[in-house]
Amino acid sequence: MRLLECVARHAYGAPAKQLARETGLALPTAYHLLRTLVHEGYLSRDKGLFFLGDAAEQLSSNGAQQKRRSTIVDALARWRDAIGVPVYYAVYREGEIEVMCVSDTPGNPAVEEWADFRETAHAHAIGQCLLAQLDDDARRDHLDRYPVQSITPYTVRDNHTLLRRLERTRRMEPVTERQEYALGTVCAALPLTVGATAATLAISLPAHQADRLVSAVDQLQREIGRLMGSLALSISI
Repeated sequence: MRLLECVARHAYGAPAKQLARETGLALPTAYHLLRTLVHEGYLSRDKGLFFLGDAAEQLSSNGAQQKRRSTIVDALARWRDAIGVPVYYAVYREGEIEVMCVSDTPGNPAVEEWADFRETAHAHAIGQCLLAQLDDDARRDHLDRYPVQSITPYTVRDNHTLLRRLERTRRMEPVTERQEYALGTVCAALPLTVGATAATLAISLPAHQADRLVSAVDQLQREIGRLMGSLALSISI
């Protein structure tokens, strides 16, 4: 590990003798470890200089991904506790809705996914918020694959009605739905767009607490504003 760290500090590579000296390893030990690391793909060797290999780059990439995910998980837990509601993070990626993270508690449980979220975007705030961020062609493509269907008595009835609703949604305004996906539940979703990625943060409440929805969304917007810098870097987990 010390050898890997040492090589990483040398952008233009370093010879074995220098690496042995800087890590405090005996030269024969350094040679043996360097050969092993090259064989395993963690280092590469060119003209007597050692560089990070593909396996080490993969470790770095995975580590950065885990760090980004940790940032999102921590933020959602903080907002969950501050507002007292379940908080959801979802993205629209390669034509599909992906709920990436949910933070809830036994006292404030998340909505049960009784109908596949990917197939029922028209019925829940998460899906409506993500679809609202797409262009018209992408929306129609999604609805061709997952047409509107009745989930509850409150669900939007057809593609045309849904498209009209989405067209009326202003770019950065919250999207709310009341019992369209699950009876007894109201939800709201806030759009997040970073680069080409459509994303959303959402909350849910029992229907008998519907009067809290607007204030809870306002509080979530304020909380997002405080963390938007680190959240933007984590958007693509």
